[in-house]
Amino acid sequence: MVDVHLIGITKRFGRVVAVDDLYLDVEDGEFIVLLGPSGCGKTTTLRIIAGLEKPDKGRILFGERDVTRLPPRERNISMVFQSYAVWPHMKVFDNIAFPLKIKKYPPEEIKNRVRWAAELLQIEDLLDRYPAQLSGGQRQRVAVARAIVVEPDVLLMDEPLSNLDALLRVKMRSELKKLQQRIGVTTIYVTHDQVEAMTMGDRIAVMNAGKIMQVGTPEEVYNKPANLFVAGFIGSPQMNFIDARIVETDKGYVAETETFTIRLPEKYKELLRPLRNEKVILGIRPEHIYLEPRKHTTLAAIRGRIDFVERLGSDNVLHIDTGGKIIIAKTSGNYAYKVGQEVEVYLDLDKLHVFKQDGEAVF
Repeated sequence: MVDVHLIGITKRFGRVVAVDDLYLDVEDGEFIVLLGPSGCGKTTTLRIIAGLEKPDKGRILFGERDVTRLPPRERNISMVFQSYAVWPHMKVFDNIAFPLKIKKYPPEEIKNRVRWAAELLQIEDLLDRYPAQLSGGQRQRVAVARAIVVEPDVLLMDEPLSNLDALLRVKMRSELKKLQQRIGVTTIYVTHDQVEAMTMGDRIAVMNAGKIMQVGTPEEVYNKPANLFVAGFIGSPQMNFIDARIVETDKGYVAETETFTIRLPEKYKELLRPLRNEKVILGIRPEHIYLEPRKHTTLAAIRGRIDFVERLGSDNVLHIDTGGKIIIAKTSGNYAYKVGQEVEVYLDLDKLHVFKQDGEAVF
């Protein structure tokens, strides 16, 4: 196993800059997720690490070894693709054994390694079947077994769960994570699904427009987003964003919006002082907006009218009109709310985020 270092990686396709001066350090044995929307450069980055694409600028190090110009076969990596890419004319055993045969491992070692990988993925009873006789989840397990059988230094995964149904994706998320912890391989995983990223990654690298916006643990990118993009991309439903102006009064700082005014806690005073009379963007997550007051929390009460209700069983997602501005609140499904109902909502100011106009987080 090795650590991986991407140093100033840039990749262009004609006039399109797919990856733009990217720096990333992946620790030995770490499970890191490249997360972002379609077209953000995450798959291109993965292909550059694999050696399937050559960067226009920058270097790739596996440990202290520079692999930037090495072909894939000399990097000791394995890759699991979105399409699984299992060979339909080969039985499961031969699919898993294929990379070992290419490297001319002895027959007995091939047999032992295939059995080992199959047992880890719980497919040892499927070795005599053809892929056409397998479900989507079983084919995905075959692809992962084939990837780990050579004991790679780095395991690369490009949205391997996207073709599975919702229930199977949930199950496979936990199984892949447990497998990675068991074998300890350095893993770089690409997805656009923030739930996958949050539940599987030791750290998440959030990407947009070929750049890394923030790298951190799931807790860090959720609780302390570095900018407006990360704040909006992480979390479901999306964080509420409210345009406001910071005003200093004789009782402290307030945030004035088009429809309401919020008195801001004293603890934010030093951070807000440089923003006096400046336009900012307030951010607050739907789960931090309450329909009832709470103790030991700094709250701001706002009146509104329910415009729409998403009933999700365990939760309700309420769209609340506060006078022309819709804010989203996520509440318990135990309460029955109706469209048109007048409500008072409470914003948890201890969970408030403030962003500058350029998107940079203040807190």
